[in-house]
Amino acid sequence: MNKVYTTAKEAIAGIGDGMTLMLGGFGLCGIPENSIDALVDAGIKDLTCISNNAGIDNAGLGKLLRNHQIRKMIASYVGENKEFERQLLSGELEVELIPQGTLAERIRAGGNGIPAFYVPAGYGTEVQEGKEVREFNGKMYLMELGLRADFAIVKAWKGDTKGNLIFRHTANNFNNMMAAAGMVTIAEVEELVPAGTLDPNQVHTPGIFVQRIFQGSGYIKQIEFVTTSD
Repeated sequence: MNKVYTTAKEAIAGIGDGMTLMLGGFGLCGIPENSIDALVDAGIKDLTCISNNAGIDNAGLGKLLRNHQIRKMIASYVGENKEFERQLLSGELEVELIPQGTLAERIRAGGNGIPAFYVPAGYGTEVQEGKEVREFNGKMYLMELGLRADFAIVKAWKGDTKGNLIFRHTANNFNNMMAAAGMVTIAEVEELVPAGTLDPNQVHTPGIFVQRIFQGSGYIKQIEFVTTSD
């Protein structure tokens, strides 16, 4: 099975209107920049996007928001993106906010074939609405469902032609667990190497979870907020 694609445009082929996508990253750290740009260029719309947040204005998923290509965001954070906040408050965008740890566990559960689990986070708040509640050892828990996606799009530091991936430091974030939770997983990497090159002990995501891989380019390494001393 040849998993290697030449460009992001080729790698996202098959993603259509109305699909559910998982996109790795935390803020602008570890986001699949080339793939997001390809989705913008393709004009795919009515997407449900699962990601920790939506980047910032005009960067990361903020580009898709600006073009009104996202119908629903499933995320844990809104605050750093004014357009995200504006669309939420105006009712233009459907948003499901999930406590960050619960979001991570729902993705991990989906990738591991676990349909549901119980967590205490959100009990007694709006997060509880419409969910099954059970008591364990005198404490109340909410039932949460595992998450899957039509496509998971992740960004790695290095990958090989078999789809094995290595993430760099905090850029691992949601990428590793999302790779297992997509029906089809697309990995864009900063460096693509021949199979057998990577040390197996350093691999974070085994290639069995990755169906498509390509080497990206032009990474800016943008910082969300630059803070300097006087």
